[in-house]
Amino acid sequence: MVERLIKKIFDVREGEFKVSLWMLAYIFLVIAVLLIIKPTVNALFLSELGVEQLPFAFLLVAVTAVATSYFYSKAVSKYPLKKVIEITLISSIIIMIGLGILLSFEVVSGVLLYFFYIWVAIYAVLSASQFWVLANLVFNIREAKRLFGFIGSGAIIGGIFGGYLTSILAPIIGNENLMFVAALLLFFCIPLLRNIWNIRVKKNGSVKKHKSATNLSEPPLKLILKSKHLTYIASIVAVSVVVAKLVDYLFSDFASSSFTDADELTAFFAFWFSTFNLLSLIIQLFFTHRIVGIWGVGFSLLLLPIGIFGGSILFLMLPELSAVVVIKAMDGILKQSIHKSASELLTLPLPFELKNKTKSFIDVVVDSLATGIAGCLLIFVVRGLDLPSFYIGILIIALVCLWLYFIYKVRIEYYKTFRNNLEVLTDSYKKTKKVTDTKVSVVAGMRTVFKKGTEEQILFMLDKLMEINDKRFADDVELLLEHPSNKVKLSAIQNLYFLNSKSMTAEVSELLKIDDRELTIATLAYILSFAHKDKSFIFDAYLEHSNERIATAALYCLARAAKNNYSLKQRYSLLDRISLALKTIASDQKDLSYVASVIEILGVANLPIFHNRLVAFLQHENEEIVKTTIKAIGTATDPEMVQHIIPFLAEKAFRPTVLEAFNVYGHQILPIMKNHVAERRQPLSVLRFIPTAMQSFHSKEAVHQLLGILNHEDLTVRLEVVRALSAIRATHPQLKFNKYKVVSVIFDECKLHHQTLSAMHTQIIISYRNRNKSKKEIGDAERDARTSLLELLERRLDSGLERIFKLLGLRYQQKDVAIAYEGLLSQKQEAQHNAIEFLDNLLTGELKRRLLPIIEESALDISSEEELQKIKHKIPTELECFKLLLQGNDLKIKLAVLYLIAQQKEPRYLHIVAHYLDDPDPKIKSFAHIAHEAMGSDK
Repeated sequence: MVERLIKKIFDVREGEFKVSLWMLAYIFLVIAVLLIIKPTVNALFLSELGVEQLPFAFLLVAVTAVATSYFYSKAVSKYPLKKVIEITLISSIIIMIGLGILLSFEVVSGVLLYFFYIWVAIYAVLSASQFWVLANLVFNIREAKRLFGFIGSGAIIGGIFGGYLTSILAPIIGNENLMFVAALLLFFCIPLLRNIWNIRVKKNGSVKKHKSATNLSEPPLKLILKSKHLTYIASIVAVSVVVAKLVDYLFSDFASSSFTDADELTAFFAFWFSTFNLLSLIIQLFFTHRIVGIWGVGFSLLLLPIGIFGGSILFLMLPELSAVVVIKAMDGILKQSIHKSASELLTLPLPFELKNKTKSFIDVVVDSLATGIAGCLLIFVVRGLDLPSFYIGILIIALVCLWLYFIYKVRIEYYKTFRNNLEVLTDSYKKTKKVTDTKVSVVAGMRTVFKKGTEEQILFMLDKLMEINDKRFADDVELLLEHPSNKVKLSAIQNLYFLNSKSMTAEVSELLKIDDRELTIATLAYILSFAHKDKSFIFDAYLEHSNERIATAALYCLARAAKNNYSLKQRYSLLDRISLALKTIASDQKDLSYVASVIEILGVANLPIFHNRLVAFLQHENEEIVKTTIKAIGTATDPEMVQHIIPFLAEKAFRPTVLEAFNVYGHQILPIMKNHVAERRQPLSVLRFIPTAMQSFHSKEAVHQLLGILNHEDLTVRLEVVRALSAIRATHPQLKFNKYKVVSVIFDECKLHHQTLSAMHTQIIISYRNRNKSKKEIGDAERDARTSLLELLERRLDSGLERIFKLLGLRYQQKDVAIAYEGLLSQKQEAQHNAIEFLDNLLTGELKRRLLPIIEESALDISSEEELQKIKHKIPTELECFKLLLQGNDLKIKLAVLYLIAQQKEPRYLHIVAHYLDDPDPKIKSFAHIAHEAMGSDK
């Protein structure tokens, strides 16, 4: 009953309760012991040596902390953490027993009091620090965010218990016997430590998993200074300690001024400290895990300094005890609850060995030195200058501003550390290595390629030159007309069309002798470009040329030139010439090269009278002729013609040619393609390739049209739309995306993913139940049908997750999202946990609230019964599962469900199958009838 209640309230999941309870008991005992020995030793110190000796004790604590840290660092480098903690516990137990014996003989005084005072101060920070290092090892980042609040409550309960126990037992059994009680309580930490280590650390191999390749032979201070992450953590600890000491001083100063009677002052302190502890416990138990889990580490760290800042502003306006109580309340309530849990989470992404060597240094040395700094500020600045309390408020506000700055910086480093961890765990850092740039100039490099490069290299450079149109390369390109490759000559003359200001007609005319249709057309186009106004002599010379290749090339040039020139069209009887060419094809069985030439002429002429003839060539038996026709339709750029080439997207052999034709059409084709998808004018096999075609435009208009079909009902098409948008974002990050539209679709995807997960969980649970049933009860056909449905659901989950992450890449930095997605898909559990935490820091608002639970469930191994028990949402019945899947738009899943129903032959499914007996889709209709008959025959 209690276990179930704790699990529900604190989100303690299956397999976590026992170790969480042990960890809570461990920190409870450590802090309870501290609250027994600290008042005893402090009281002895003050009664024997007086309050004037405290500053010297503070200094000795700081010096001892530095020395202790040095030896502790050596110990953790040489011995396992478990052994170091055990030695610390055993040493502390021996010291307590020794103190109890000395107190019995009343020989504790002078140097011994200093020793025990310093030891208590070191024990207070070291024991707690060791516990949190252990907690970092026991829990991964996701578990820690949920459980640190619950576990940390043990420290607060231990403080309350230890304080009350001391006040009750001290007058009855005496201080000396209290030490023996404390030693006994601390002894129980040893078996707890061993159980925790065996059940979690040793079993999971956590130490090996957290090993770091970093060289950690350096002293802790150097390691901290080398890591920005650790430097900011140490800075936060230092500033927070100084602020806490100033707040303590302010609280003590105003309280002692208001209550002159010692008993009244004691009662005042007792009331408020008890109240602070009680409120801190309530927050720790019921709010910490929710605040840290939902709002993240960064936001949680801000609460304490903001609370102190607000209280300090109130104090400046109203310098009275009530305002000081508010400041102290913020410190007393939030420090040991939300702030403590969030602070301990800061070190989680760091390698274990690095944490092991540096955390105790930060907790012990930095804390002690900060205490010393606070003392110096109070002694030499406040008291030395005789400043009123008002200035302490100003000093606190200034330090809080510095504190907030360090929190801002550590949030960035926390985020970067998770990102770096993911890169290492997924080997992404290898993929993102930058290629070093050579210092050779671009111009010199291009000229070297033109002179000595391979055919592919020269063609690549000529394509680039076409984009930049740099006339400095005109002479280099002219020399390429002598290159042995016809492709190079073609690209060179196309460049010269734009680069050359002088005519090279005589030299270029020699290229007409080469038997290459495209080169001949390009050559004639070049010659025509220098004919200026009088082009007639060119057409007169070449239209009736004896060489058929040159004559058809001339006709091609005429068709292109006459496109917007009616007089030229009439003068050379373009319609008649094209008609004659078509008749020649029909009558003389011309070779395919001639047929291709005529098709190209039909395309460039774009005469409606010949459109049907052009479209007819799409049915030609020769693949190359069909490709030429597709290109020709692209050249015609008639919107009415595009519908004839879109179906060819489904055929792999023609797809590149269709995409090339679309690019010739230009942006006018984008709304047409979008409408084909939106209105489902083509079969699904065609529709799924249209987004890729739209993507090739890489423009604002392409993004706009793709966003219009982003929520397409077919999931395959939707995935292709998302991939297309993602590809555009990757190559053209400057383009703007409608983030509201993207987030809206992500929410839809989350809903769909949740439904699919629920359906899959139902099927897995039923599969588990069916394992022990005989073949008579569950036939092979039903088992196979269920397995097929599970495989389809798993594929749908994978594609759904891909859609979600590619959509996230449109909303956030694409590279960050890609690394997180890779980490989530990794087989390494550590990479998955890092990916989820990285996303927890990356995502914001409602998107984070809806998406993270889905991502966490996606990371579960749902083939494991133990992992299935961790699922929090309600798992539907099989009837609800079937209804849910049949209402969707996934044809394959609908068919798989109907097939499974047919194999089960359960009459209870008759009413849902009946809805699909007249379905417009013939496949669904057929499967529904088969299922209906199977259930009817069983009656």
